[in-house]
Amino acid sequence: MAGKKPSKCVLYEVEYGVATITLNRPRVKNAFSKELWIDLILALRSASSDQNVVIVVITGAGEYFSSGKDLNNFRRAKEMGMTKNEYQRFENQPLIKAISDALINFPKHIIAAVNGPAIGIGTTMLGLVDVVYASDTATFRTPFSSLGLTAEACSSYTFPKIMGYSKAHEVLYFGRKLTASEAKECGFVSEVFPLDTFQREVQMRARKFAVLPPRTLHAARALCREAERQKLMEVNQQELDLLAQRADNDENKKAISDFFVRKSKM
Repeated sequence: MAGKKPSKCVLYEVEYGVATITLNRPRVKNAFSKELWIDLILALRSASSDQNVVIVVITGAGEYFSSGKDLNNFRRAKEMGMTKNEYQRFENQPLIKAISDALINFPKHIIAAVNGPAIGIGTTMLGLVDVVYASDTATFRTPFSSLGLTAEACSSYTFPKIMGYSKAHEVLYFGRKLTASEAKECGFVSEVFPLDTFQREVQMRARKFAVLPPRTLHAARALCREAERQKLMEVNQQELDLLAQRADNDENKKAISDFFVRKSKM
């Protein structure tokens, strides 16, 4: 059975037991606007409740998987009269918590098909999925420290577990960019495929997994996740609390200001 659901920022299609969710803001490198956050959460909710869906694939339209949070989000909120603290409290933090909670509590297996560069939340969210496949053009970067910010989406906990303490600190706090092959070497990525065959390779594997007994698959994921669920929820909140503290400091203000100055000169 196949099905499509219209959405502004996300494409959603179900075929052969696989729900493919495509981040669909290619003109801005699939940066996470408020609308994209919400559409992704709603797409995950649809896949969760759809009995025809066994496996979920999340990928990106265009050259990027995601360039992370749209730094224009606060500018738009400011135009609506929100202060920086109000933006963090009522928009940014709730959205990060909502997508992290959705991934933590999702009952089915999620495959991330990282078709190109993944930055910020585009990288950190991958620690909460089950399998990560990457094209040979994919890279992974979390430039938090350069923006005066700290980790998000439970990455302060998941990254050291996945890639080791030392590598995780290089990536999360020193801003080291990983190539697809480097990400595979440290266990962050399962397989790397050439870009021209990437989506076909991912779909072929997802459809193969989708014919496995679904209740057994879902029970197996629940077994693995249940041991970590409470810890992940706690880490998520701790990260959000620290982000709230860091998001209005002088380092962050200067970094964001410098970013827009550089962007205006491009």
